[in-house]
Amino acid sequence: MSAADSSSGSERPIAAGKLHHVGLSVADLDAAEDFYRRATGYEVYFRTAFGPLRVTMGALPDGSRLELLERADSARGAQGLPPDEALLTRGWAHIALEVEDLDGAYERLLAAGAEAVWPPRRSPEPGISMAFAHDPEGNLIELIAQDGGR
Repeated sequence: MSAADSSSGSERPIAAGKLHHVGLSVADLDAAEDFYRRATGYEVYFRTAFGPLRVTMGALPDGSRLELLERADSARGAQGLPPDEALLTRGWAHIALEVEDLDGAYERLLAAGAEAVWPPRRSPEPGISMAFAHDPEGNLIELIAQDGGR
C-alpha cells in the first residue's frame, strides 16, 4: 500500500475487542507456571511445543489470559530492574493486575516467591494505589487498586 492509499479513509482503528492475552517469555516454563498458579490463581488451558518453543496458555481467575513461552536460546531483557529503570528498555515493561486488597495481594505475591520492588503506595494516577514486585525470573508485576482497596 502506498502512502497515498493510507490517507483514503483507512486511518480508522482496527475493530479489536478486548485484549486477548499477554505473552511472557520465560527461562523455565514449569517454574513460571507454578509461580503464577500459586501467586495469582493462574489456570492452564493447554500446553504445547513446536520446534524449540514450549508454550502454556492459561488464565487468571477473572478470565484474563496469560501465555508463558519458553525457548532455550532466549536472552534476558529488562528483568530485575525497578519500574523507572525498566522503562529505559523499549518493549513491554510490566504486567499490571487489578486487585481489591492491595496490601493483602502484595503479601500473597511475596509469599508465593515474588521479590519486593516497590511496596504499596499512591500512584501518580489520581485515586489509584500501586505496588511492584518481580516474579522469580525478574519480570515486573504491578498490582493496582482503587484507593478504597488500600
